[in-house]
Order: sequence, then C-alpha cells, then structure tokens
Amino acid sequence: MSQALSHPSMPLRWSVALGAAVLLAAVALAAGSGGWDVQLILALRLPRVVAAAGVGALLALAGLMMQVLLRNPLADPYVLGTSGGASVGALLALLLGTSLWLGAGLGALGAGALLLWLARSALASTDDASPRLILVGAMLAALFGALATLLLMLTPDERLRGAIFWLVGDLSAAQDHGVGLGAAMVLLLGLLWRGRSVDRLMLGAEAAGLLGEPVRRLRLELLVAASLAVGLAVATAGAVGFVGLVVPQAWRLAGVQHTRELAGLSALGGATLLVGADLVARIAAAPMELPVGAVMALLGAPCFIALLIRGTR
Repeated sequence: MSQALSHPSMPLRWSVALGAAVLLAAVALAAGSGGWDVQLILALRLPRVVAAAGVGALLALAGLMMQVLLRNPLADPYVLGTSGGASVGALLALLLGTSLWLGAGLGALGAGALLLWLARSALASTDDASPRLILVGAMLAALFGALATLLLMLTPDERLRGAIFWLVGDLSAAQDHGVGLGAAMVLLLGLLWRGRSVDRLMLGAEAAGLLGEPVRRLRLELLVAASLAVGLAVATAGAVGFVGLVVPQAWRLAGVQHTRELAGLSALGGATLLVGADLVARIAAAPMELPVGAVMALLGAPCFIALLIRGTR
C-alpha cells in the first residue's frame, strides 16, 4: 500500500509525460521573435524542435542501455568514452570536409570496439564487469578528450569558434530531417522486443546466464546500439551531457523498474528535456544563443541532486 501511494501509477506517469512533452513542444514552436509566423515555424523552429527531440531521445536510451550493461545507475555514454570517440570522429570529419554523421558514427563505433577489446576478458566472464568497464571507459574518455583538444589546435581560425561551440552542444543549425527521431524509435522498438532479456541481465550476468540468456552477445548488442545512438546524437548537436544520466534515473526514482516501460518513458523524457533546454538556450540571452550543452549541464546537475535527495527520503 505504501509503495502504491509513494509512486504514481503507470497511466498517470504516461499522462504526465505526454502532456509535458506536447506543452513544451508547443511553447518551443511559439517562443521567439516572430511569434506564430507559420513560415518561420516550419522553416526554422520545427526542424530544430524535431532535432532536439531526436537527440534527447537517443541520449536517454543510450544512457539506459549503458546503465543496464554495467548494472550501475551512474553509467553514461560519456563515462565510457563513446561520446568522446564520436566527438573526435566528428572533428576529424570537420577538418577533412566530410560528413559529420559518418565521422561521429565511426568514432563512436571505434570507441565502443576499443572498449570491448580492452575489456574483453571482463565481458567474457560471468562475473560483474562493471568496475573494470567503468575504469576502462573513464581512461578512454580522458584519452579522447585530449585528442579533441589537439584537433581543436589544428582547426583553422575561421572554423575554430564554430567547432568549440559545437563541442559544448549546439542545435542552432541542426537539420536532421527527423533521422534522430526515427533512429530513436528503432532503438526503442529493439528494447521493447528484448525487454525480458534486459530485465534478466539486470539481475546479474550469472543469473541471466542461468536463465538461458546469451550474456556476452546481449552486452555486445547493447554497447553497439548505444554507441551508434551517441554517434548520431553527437553528429547532430555536438557533445550534450546529463540527458543519459538524469532521465533514466529520474524515472527509476519515480518507481519505474521494468525495461519496457522505462525505455518508453526515458525516450519521451529525454526528448522533452532537451527541447526544454534548447528553448532556454534560445531565449535566455536573446538575441544571442547559448550552447545547449552548457544549459543542459546547468539544468541537469541541480535536478539530479534534487532527485537523489528525494530518493533517499
């Protein structure tokens, strides 16, 4: 009885999440100079809102998969170095004049493959690989951060400001034409399909193996899917943090535990959160625009602290 009173029911959670998403999207489309100008909305604001929603959903789902993979609520694509690899790949693409999406995707996959190779013994065992994977990921994140700094030093002056702004998160020129939302939907469907297997993996590698789950293959699937999601998100909006960390943990504190519901609410919550952060980035210092990654950090850190305090009461 106390558990039912302390956490909202499933229909109420979905109603609140959907209502917040629709309301915030409407505000984001209306806010700004020009008001409800239809041409302005269709040409500028709608593509930006769609891109922000796609990036937010991808990051939230990637964070959820990393947390399942490591059985650690503090795991995040940025902790494991996949976003750092995506940033390095995108910077190389920027210097070479090739596709940012291709560079970021290859960079994220390369970082994921390197993580797998370095931690292959941990992943092959039935023991909990979380501590070793987190340590390896932290070292990779530091390595890719240093490489990104070196690449910035090699960036021509006329591109330097844009590269720096993009590295801290920027949606001002995002035109992904719904690719991010489409990819997030595919990712979500995959998690819904594999929901029972993922729930078993959360019990531990040994327990999942006893229940007949191919633990090593499932971990590989989660890591590759999360790496591709982060690569696409970084290529679209640059390095945006906290979404993959805050959103799944917030829903867990609200009482959501099963993978299928957690995945759906995380995708919706990540999309809503980043649309809101981008709205603040657009209007807080108008006519100047703030980097959405910095705004997300300023919003995400206090929210995460508040959620942790609330969860310990």
